[in-house]
Amino acid sequence: MAQYRNDHGADVDPHDLDLVAFRSAPQRRARDALLAVNADMRRNYASLKADLTTRLTPVIVVQNDSRGGRYTLVDAGQRESLHPVAEVFELVKSTAHVPLGTFTVLAPYLKGPEGRGWVRPLQDFAATLTVARQQLAAAGLPREPAASSRRILDAALRFIALVIERPMSGPELIRAFTDFSGGVFGDIRINMYHAAKAQIAGVETVMRRWRSRVGEQRWKGLYVVVLSLWTTSVLNQNSIIIRRFMDPAAVATHLIDLPTAETPADPVLTALDNLARIVQDNVAAELVFPVDQEIADALKGQEDLLSDTIQQLLACPYQDKRAAADAGAVGRADGNAVARAVGRVVR
Repeated sequence: MAQYRNDHGADVDPHDLDLVAFRSAPQRRARDALLAVNADMRRNYASLKADLTTRLTPVIVVQNDSRGGRYTLVDAGQRESLHPVAEVFELVKSTAHVPLGTFTVLAPYLKGPEGRGWVRPLQDFAATLTVARQQLAAAGLPREPAASSRRILDAALRFIALVIERPMSGPELIRAFTDFSGGVFGDIRINMYHAAKAQIAGVETVMRRWRSRVGEQRWKGLYVVVLSLWTTSVLNQNSIIIRRFMDPAAVATHLIDLPTAETPADPVLTALDNLARIVQDNVAAELVFPVDQEIADALKGQEDLLSDTIQQLLACPYQDKRAAADAGAVGRADGNAVARAVGRVVR
């Protein structure tokens, strides 16, 4: 019987072996040991955040939507969700959006000299507007927004009939459209007024009820997270109304506008997850950076902890070398904005 020869190692490509046996390199092992520190930190950070998410109370989460906002009160393990705004809000906004809806059909063709691809979709939109106009009187709108909605719908149908009957494109089509949209602006403003009035009334009613349910003492610690798309995240209408019901001393830190790229699948979970991070960072900031309030405030806020250091380096690449050395020598921040960057943690 032939003796077995174990010489397969000679057939292994040395380069391939180097790639596969990467943990054999002393430098790689050392770097992995350092990276393990951050991995453990992030794992423990995530665990703390997950536990904290289930303990946040009281919290109101607002998901902005076409109905004026879905409100959820999270309090002591219980949840209540509702749309507090009356349907008139959505109805008057719907007719106010007629010019915008018309624009979205025409927009792809506004520069084309002969483009008429918009005719069929605009006819389809006109059919929708016609049914709305026929049913408007039965919708039960208040007198003033009913009249303004009627004028918007009538003007839109006249515009559509005009541009379909008389072929036009490019600058002529744009002029015709702006004549229409500018002509109904006053009616759009009327509808905006009534939408805002309905939203204020609905939000105020639910906020008063929830405030009574939570109690004045606990209400002072209320957090509110308002989720909205980036385009409506500044001076969001719900945030404007809600802040009037919060403790004035807490509004700056407890009313959180959270812009999102798109509506989350679970808005409440998204809000609580972000809020948990904010709350634990508030505490961590003061305990981790007790000698530097500016850095602590950055951890608590929206700044990246390296942002000011990067700005300093971009302004002058060499100016903080001496400051960093001085800070290391004394073992503490020396008051210089660059020196304070030494030892920062990147979130």
